[in-house]
Amino acid sequence: MIRSVKLNIYGQVQGVGFRYSALQKANEIGVCGFVKNRTDGSVYMEIEAEPELIEEFIYWCKHDPSWSRVDEVVVVDIPFNHYTNFGVK
Repeated sequence: MIRSVKLNIYGQVQGVGFRYSALQKANEIGVCGFVKNRTDGSVYMEIEAEPELIEEFIYWCKHDPSWSRVDEVVVVDIPFNHYTNFGVK
């Protein structure tokens, strides 16, 4: 079963390549959706995949982005949107 979530990511996540690192990771593991910067300095994502891939991606967001400093990741389930790839907005 596919899970669909939105992520609000807070910390030093703009101007450090976070969105493009997320694109690379999403394509590597097969997560669909999108990522975009928000005016408050956070990053917003909507992602869809098998639940274990969602968890792997969330873990990556919290721990692995090299130049970023992630202080908080807020995860909320959302309705399925039928994304077919992952994009940067």
